[in-house]
Amino acid sequence: MKNNDPKVLTGRERVLKALAYEQVDRIPLDLGGTVTSGAQVSVIANLRQSLGLDMPGEPVKVVEPYQMLGEVAMDLLNALEIDVVGIPGPKNHFGFSNSNFKPWRTFDGTSVLVPGDFNTEPEPDGSILQYPQGDKSQPPSARMPMGGFYFDAIVRQHPIDEAKLNPADNLEEFKLLTDDDLRFYEEKADELFRHTDLAIAMGLPNAGLGDIAHVPAPGLKDPKGIRDIEEWYISTVTRKDYIKEVFAGQVEIALKNFEMLYQAVGDKVHVAFVDGTDLAAQNTLFCSLDGYRDLYLPFSKKLNDWIHANTKWKTMKHCCGGCEPLIEGFIEAGFDILNPVQTSAMGMDPEHLVEKYGGRIVFWGGGVDTQKTLPFGTPYDVRQEVTERLRVFGAKNGYVFNPVHNIQCNTPTENMLAMFEALGRNVPVGK
Repeated sequence: MKNNDPKVLTGRERVLKALAYEQVDRIPLDLGGTVTSGAQVSVIANLRQSLGLDMPGEPVKVVEPYQMLGEVAMDLLNALEIDVVGIPGPKNHFGFSNSNFKPWRTFDGTSVLVPGDFNTEPEPDGSILQYPQGDKSQPPSARMPMGGFYFDAIVRQHPIDEAKLNPADNLEEFKLLTDDDLRFYEEKADELFRHTDLAIAMGLPNAGLGDIAHVPAPGLKDPKGIRDIEEWYISTVTRKDYIKEVFAGQVEIALKNFEMLYQAVGDKVHVAFVDGTDLAAQNTLFCSLDGYRDLYLPFSKKLNDWIHANTKWKTMKHCCGGCEPLIEGFIEAGFDILNPVQTSAMGMDPEHLVEKYGGRIVFWGGGVDTQKTLPFGTPYDVRQEVTERLRVFGAKNGYVFNPVHNIQCNTPTENMLAMFEALGRNVPVGK
């Protein structure tokens, strides 16, 4: 839906101004524009019901099965005056397309729709397995335990023979986009650009360097190379030359894909989600500052440099945890945006972040804590925290509101409504 009121910025205008550190009429809002700024499917279903958007027989679609993210459909975007809309990839984390949706029921009893290749048959212990590319003749690549809400990757590591380690094995999943892939992106970008006035975010395929969610390769039937999560992290220190070869090969493929993608979508896309690699935990880093500058920064810079030289896209770096010591390096690598801004982690105090980095990198997230305040606080707590975060992060402009990462299961609907009310959205407010 398009806004025809000249006194009010459109969502697209609002986000573009924020990305340029210009003053906006109100802080732009994202929900569901990326795979790290959405909400678990049951949360979306409950929110839709509270807003009176549900139609009989139309459950919410699971559009990212690995994290069980619910679709933020256009009617919900419009109702909540969200400013960002996302373009999903042609295939999901498990390597099959989000198509031919069928009914399923989550363990908490929510009726949803899942892709046709999503396995709905529980194991004897009640767990749900997923299979690479939906092929049940292959060993499973992920498991959701009975009563759970998300899938955990199943590590399928072949015995490692140091003499036969080949970086090409860790590049198997990084492929050139097909004509069908490019047509998918082109049609999605054109539709959203012409029929909405929202900012458009697009995930760039396979550009994250060492993204640990992808290392086990849940979409590959027989992943080779280093696929064990612990072994991968160890290898960033003990097999650094090997990892560099993987990254070099990945960047070479990514740059070719970037060129083809840009030919397909042009500047109809505004935000490019480049890298989802987490480099920090709650209280520490996963790599040293020197390690980041040696192993990650040069390759990230090549990706960002190409994008900035050839497109108008603004690039997003996702990194959970206490990543504050690395932010200077993210800026040097050319990232325009940092997400999810985990304000509860070590060194991530909002006042400090804005004072030190405001005006040099856009903060996209950090609007309310999704570990404590949003799921376990009162509506009053939520409104107070959101109001304070808007004040702090909005002080130097360059801010897009989103909670810290995806909104988790069992988050009360009244807290969701309180969050939107604090943002000035006209919705019913929980007590």
